[in-house]
Amino acid sequence: MVPLGRLRRRMQGFRSQPALISLAAILAALALWAALTGQGVVKPLFLPKIDTVFQAFLDAVDGRIDGAPLAEHIAVSLLRVVGAFLLAALIGIPVGLATGLSTSLRAALDPFIEFYRPLPPLAYLPLVIIWFGIGETSKVLLIFFACFAPVALAARAGVSAAAADQVNAARALGASRWQVVVHVVLPAALPDILVGLRIGMGVGWTTLVAAEMVAASTGIGQMVLNASNFLRTDIVLMGIFVIGFFATLFEFGMRWLERRLVPWKGKV
Repeated sequence: MVPLGRLRRRMQGFRSQPALISLAAILAALALWAALTGQGVVKPLFLPKIDTVFQAFLDAVDGRIDGAPLAEHIAVSLLRVVGAFLLAALIGIPVGLATGLSTSLRAALDPFIEFYRPLPPLAYLPLVIIWFGIGETSKVLLIFFACFAPVALAARAGVSAAAADQVNAARALGASRWQVVVHVVLPAALPDILVGLRIGMGVGWTTLVAAEMVAASTGIGQMVLNASNFLRTDIVLMGIFVIGFFATLFEFGMRWLERRLVPWKGKV
């Protein structure tokens, strides 16, 4: 028999292995990057050295790139992405639940959602500019449209997770339709909704650069686009890393929220 304490230590070791593998993979990629650029195998135009990218980061922090400090670029981009994401959640979740509960509403809205869902944001970017101009509204709306579809579709799919027996039992106990939705349907749909929110947030970050193509003077995407026009690959890579860093933070935040709100997921 294996002692309980030793068994727990082994389980903890198994759980920590993926994190160690991920760390080793990252370090190996950095080592390969340093080797390729240090030996001149890859030209700086295509892949600059790590210290060059880091220097670009320091220059951006001090405001020596695009005339504004990096913190301002980050703040503006975060306001756009988070604002559009919250708007998509506030509208997309009720719409998804409603289409999941009402066959008629689903038949009315599904053609429009399914039509524009696979379209890349750049496809309807000119139309958004024509309708809403080149101000902040068009930028936020472009990200909103990208986030809305996955959130609404996930909420609609989550409605089917509510078992008919649970719904019938709630009705038999005298619950109203609204109470059934709040206390039975919504908890059952919550895991799918959270997955849809994670996907929506990811899509929002991928749409950021397209949104900041619209006459933006600040923003991480705008900084990357300007740098690409002058072949400043170091700034482009730095901007990509900054966007990836914040996107990863939001992803882990959503995973933490998922563990707190639906701790039973994957255990039943």
